[in-house]
Amino acid sequence: MSKPETKARTGEDMSPAGELKTAMAGFMTDFRAFSNDIHQKLQEQDKRMSKLDRKSMIAGGRPVLASAAAEEAPHQKAFAAYLRSGDDDGLRGLDIEGKAMSSAVAADGGYLVDPQTSDMIRSTLSSTASIRAVANVVQVEATSYDVLVDHADMGAGWATETDPASETGTPQIDRISIPLHELSALPKASQRLLDDSAFDIEGWLATRIADKFARSEAAAFVEGDGIDKPEGFLTASSVDNAGWSWGSLGYVATGADGDFDAANPADAIIDLVYALGAEYRANGTFVMNSKTAGAVRKLKDADGRFLWSDGLTAGEPARLMGYPVLIAEDMPDIGTNAMAIAFGDFAAGYTVAERPDLRVLRDPFSAKPHVLFYATKRVGGAISDYAAIKLLKFGLS
Repeated sequence: MSKPETKARTGEDMSPAGELKTAMAGFMTDFRAFSNDIHQKLQEQDKRMSKLDRKSMIAGGRPVLASAAAEEAPHQKAFAAYLRSGDDDGLRGLDIEGKAMSSAVAADGGYLVDPQTSDMIRSTLSSTASIRAVANVVQVEATSYDVLVDHADMGAGWATETDPASETGTPQIDRISIPLHELSALPKASQRLLDDSAFDIEGWLATRIADKFARSEAAAFVEGDGIDKPEGFLTASSVDNAGWSWGSLGYVATGADGDFDAANPADAIIDLVYALGAEYRANGTFVMNSKTAGAVRKLKDADGRFLWSDGLTAGEPARLMGYPVLIAEDMPDIGTNAMAIAFGDFAAGYTVAERPDLRVLRDPFSAKPHVLFYATKRVGGAISDYAAIKLLKFGLS
């Protein structure tokens, strides 16, 4: 039997205590390496955090950049450059989305105004004292807008169980076509004024165009003849409401020439309200100018109470017999046979159709040293329901 092989090396302590000491030395070596690695990574992380803190402190003094501003800035910058100097490179380089916007950029040099300016113009138009405020307003992408109206009732009859059914009347559908006409404005400014960087060119242009468009629209919606402009509701043929038929507006006479009846002036207003059908009367609105409103404001009923009442809160319209009053200055004054007051559901009775785009052409040559800005918008209007509007005629019959 051979002796067991000895693995101990010269100088090594093979006792249990020596083996434990050797194992502990190896563990401490590995631990120090791990600790150094963690310490190095913490130092690198601390350096990165310090750099981020310094960058945040520097960026704190910069203006905040909102995403909405970043989207609008290129349009405003390009449009301002086009207005001031005629430079259209920025406008041509914009990515324009949507069918209407693409069709507005044509070879004749027409461009859509920037979104902010266009919104300002629309809001100003909506706030003016115009039929637009109470009418049905639709946006179309065509040259006209058709309204289909069912104005004839179908027939019906009673029958017994065994009697044969007989043919009854068929309802009729009428098509009303509203063509779109071009509304234009031509403000101008000197080139020196445009070169002034402190001048708000977008705000000035929007104000001028909105004022021109609002006054032109308001007049056309009331008394437009339909030739190259909308057809006003007062230009439609009118008949005594007792003999009213589709295609005309019914009126109620005051019984006095160019005035209210001297004995019972308030009766004409009451007759006008109840001349309108109940289905329209719930959404009825009076339309008159300021001079007529001053006369109506003095009317009282049989018990001495005023028919007119002011709004209870700010911004609420005045009311006549409980119905709101729209002051439209394009309505005629009280006079002989004048249709000075209208009452009806204008949301059903009158439709305004318009294209959503607004075009601006810059002309620096025709009026030098001034620059002309030719703005156009296509809009149309016409009566869509002849039963929804009634008129008060200041005449004997």
